[in-house]
Amino acid sequence: MKSKFFRLLCLVFFVLTGCTSPEPPAPFGAVPNQYQIEWQKLEYYMFIHFGPNTFTDVEWGDGKENPKVFNPTALDCRQWAATAKAAGMKAIIITAKHHDGFCLWPSNYSTHTVRESAWKDGKGDVLKELSEACREYGLLFGVYLSPWDQNHPAYGTPEYNQIFSSTLDEVLSNCGHVFEQWFDGANGEGPNGKRQVYDWDLFNATVYRNQPHAIIFSDVGPGCRWMGNERGVAGETNWSTMNVKGFEPGIGAPPAKILNEGEEGGAAWLPAETDVSIRPGWFYSASTDERVKSLAHLVDIYYTSVGRNSNLLLNVPPDRRGLIHPNDSSRLMEFRRIIDETFAVNLANSAKITANHTRGLSSKYGAKNLIDGKFDTYWTTDDDQFSATIEIDFGKPQTFNRLMLQEYIPLGQRVKTFSVEYFDGSAWQHIKRQTTIGYKRILRFPMLTTQKLRVHIEESLACPVLNGIGVFKDTEILNLNR
Repeated sequence: MKSKFFRLLCLVFFVLTGCTSPEPPAPFGAVPNQYQIEWQKLEYYMFIHFGPNTFTDVEWGDGKENPKVFNPTALDCRQWAATAKAAGMKAIIITAKHHDGFCLWPSNYSTHTVRESAWKDGKGDVLKELSEACREYGLLFGVYLSPWDQNHPAYGTPEYNQIFSSTLDEVLSNCGHVFEQWFDGANGEGPNGKRQVYDWDLFNATVYRNQPHAIIFSDVGPGCRWMGNERGVAGETNWSTMNVKGFEPGIGAPPAKILNEGEEGGAAWLPAETDVSIRPGWFYSASTDERVKSLAHLVDIYYTSVGRNSNLLLNVPPDRRGLIHPNDSSRLMEFRRIIDETFAVNLANSAKITANHTRGLSSKYGAKNLIDGKFDTYWTTDDDQFSATIEIDFGKPQTFNRLMLQEYIPLGQRVKTFSVEYFDGSAWQHIKRQTTIGYKRILRFPMLTTQKLRVHIEESLACPVLNGIGVFKDTEILNLNR
């Protein structure tokens, strides 16, 4: 009896241990922290440039403007937030202090602020109103503070760094949750501009002391990076990793090509953020009311930013009333409509998904995970398998012109090159070959009809790990099949 019981126990042990899933892949290279992962999921949010430049019709004020010029007649931050929400945006970042030094709150460290303006008899606070409006509409709130200050008398002296740090303290301790701190490296541009030796370690430490979760944007992060232009075009190759040692924001930044494309095997996880304006300039000008970017242009920007492993920060400047102009808001609604319609139906969800390699032959890592809609489940291969093929069989011919791929970035960015083919009924035909995937990659190609599609992971730095695949049909003909 004991012998029979022992054999039964052994059989149970064998079955249990024999069915144990293989260990998940180890993280590869630089990986994002949890805040960077959540930031990447935001994908699309609003930039707001607003200040004296709105009223003087210039892009870069010189700090000599009379603060009384700042006098919006109907400022309504709730209208900004409502517009952003309706546009499908997830957050708003505002120019709390631009290079002219004007503060959109009554700062104790400046005499060039809303306190000295005509707006609300000097008793207003744009940051307070906007942060409250963002909370009301379920949006995250972020701030841009330029370290360059053309108004402050201490700029260009050793004392100024501490003054700027105190200014950061003032903002970041009084606006509630701040998801992103936006820095640029502007520093005394112009023939007679004073230059400050910025203490970036002090500035970043001040941010983290107040908002430890905040993503710090600059040419070298440390949270996310500028991608090297203001046209809305991230690199077709776009690594979320980069080497930052020896570089700093501004004139000490890495070359534009590196900012645009990142660096394979870079030591820091530094994903790209694409900043671009809906108008020709960053601040509102009545002369550009009829020059709001076309729908086709905005859709193109979406594919060259979000579609290339970058978040999109789209600037929408309020007018002199303090309201987003109807030309801008109507274009934003058109933009949301086409993006929503294009990605409403994932044809892959009802298809049969298979892969020629699966980690340990385990369903835990099977290709079906690519269409389950869950971020933390994924398909992957064994550790020594750096290439693989994923096939999508729709069961019947389907018509489409968009393909989305997503890597599971908590384990790093791995895929270096991949290609896509479709079956024409007798043979496989090439569609595209591309580099890098990252958090999200969307390919555009001319409309085609087929029953089968396949993706070849041709080269990966470690075993590929993908958590999403999508096949879509663009509902509008915008001649954007590049």
